[in-house]
Amino acid sequence: MSFSELILAPWLLWLGAGVSLAFVGLALSRRPWQALLDDHALQHRWLAATVMVMLLWQLRAQAVDWLTLHLMFTALLTLVFKAPLALLSIVAVNLAMVLLGRVEWPLLGVNVLVTGVVPALVISVVWRLVDRHLPDHLMVFLFVGCFFGSALATLGAGGAAVGLMALGATDAQAMHQALEYARFLPLLMPSEAFITGMLMSILMVYHPDWVATFNDHRYIDTK
Repeated sequence: MSFSELILAPWLLWLGAGVSLAFVGLALSRRPWQALLDDHALQHRWLAATVMVMLLWQLRAQAVDWLTLHLMFTALLTLVFKAPLALLSIVAVNLAMVLLGRVEWPLLGVNVLVTGVVPALVISVVWRLVDRHLPDHLMVFLFVGCFFGSALATLGAGGAAVGLMALGATDAQAMHQALEYARFLPLLMPSEAFITGMLMSILMVYHPDWVATFNDHRYIDTK
């Protein structure tokens, strides 16, 4: 779920931009470009994944002009590349949406917050819990970390969008429409979870070294 036209109060747009900028700055402070410079294969994978997500974002449902429903793939990017690179990918995709004229530029900050910061935080917390507190079992990582984590990240993103509407919608009718859209979250959650889990399971079988959050020695070699 993301915004495509101005429906939020200006102060909320600035607040969303500020929060997003802070998290992007935090991601950049981790120097994620160093890994890209050191690994040319990673460069190709990251760029290809970013372009693919940008293309898939064109598949969207839009019953009203200002709000769209689409799969985000933020959880998948976070699990594969970790949060800093994933967040940079989502920023690049949102910038592409602005340049393509699909989204008005003042919405860049809140859309990065909804589609990038919130789901990346949720899936990162789930992954940390799985990594530190649950048994080192492949199915635990796949079903809890990937399926459940991505579904929860989608719920978090949808809840953030509705919460922003509740805080600063400029149209009373828009809040009602946002709540109607929120009813589709139970459909988006299993869809995002299934795609994320399916792609992650393929990567973990054929290219486990591509998944930054997956330790094949812990989950496979020691079993």
